[in-house]
Amino acid sequence: MRTSVNREEPVKAFVLVHGGAHGAWAFGRLAPLLAQEGHHVVAQDLPGHGLGARFPRSYTTRPLNPQEFATEPSPLAHLTLRDYCDQVTGTVRRLAERMPHHQIVLLGHSMAGLVLNRVGETVPGLIGRLVYLSAWMIADGTSFSDYMDAPEYSTGLIPSILRADPGVTGALRMDFRSGDPDYRARVKETFAADVDDHDWEAVANLLTPDTPIGPLTEPVTVTPGRWGRIPRTYITCTRDRALPPAAQRRFVDEANKSSPGNPTDVRTLTTSHSPFASQPEELAEILLGL
Repeated sequence: MRTSVNREEPVKAFVLVHGGAHGAWAFGRLAPLLAQEGHHVVAQDLPGHGLGARFPRSYTTRPLNPQEFATEPSPLAHLTLRDYCDQVTGTVRRLAERMPHHQIVLLGHSMAGLVLNRVGETVPGLIGRLVYLSAWMIADGTSFSDYMDAPEYSTGLIPSILRADPGVTGALRMDFRSGDPDYRARVKETFAADVDDHDWEAVANLLTPDTPIGPLTEPVTVTPGRWGRIPRTYITCTRDRALPPAAQRRFVDEANKSSPGNPTDVRTLTTSHSPFASQPEELAEILLGL
């Protein structure tokens, strides 16, 4: 890590957007590393996540009844991509108004790539850079769900740990409190194979079981003249089993094809899907060097 701030560099305002099942807490190790270099950092819970999480009753009742857990409607099923994006867009607008000399860097992890696409399309003039951290940087007119059956996603492990039909519950549902050691090991392999086991236990206790399906089925709109003109960086996680590297490369290729005059800056971390937990210093170094 750096030990001093170069005052000739523009001060940035980092807006950190977490992925599904997570909360603002996911950036607890990363945010101080950015702030100590003199930058402003904002991390918020998306609606239905973090302190705003709501749990299916069957999840909190142990021993868990598998049939009930597989069929109980999610209390988050009403949430939409617009709910997520309105919150983040509001944050960006307030920062731009109050800190006009800061360059706003909007980072999204995993599912939050959908949010970055829509926010970038909405307020392109306010964002200095979009950073996709092993995130769903999907193409115009597509949704998260459209990629689940793509060959590039064939090695992704998320489908193997779902505990319910999303069409029934209205959410991607997982059991992070499962007592089955084989299932728990598969969950860790999916999201955090390189995270210390004790750290992972803490993370797993913070994860929420439901990620609403609504935002994942809504097509996004990205155009070359708006989203496509914002400088963007894609941070590839090469050991990711939640979002396989082949799918990450496809996102970059599609983005470059849609806006060839503004190619994606690609950086690499040799990590799982959770570098903010396993290698926060290395992740911060990339962000500080942008």
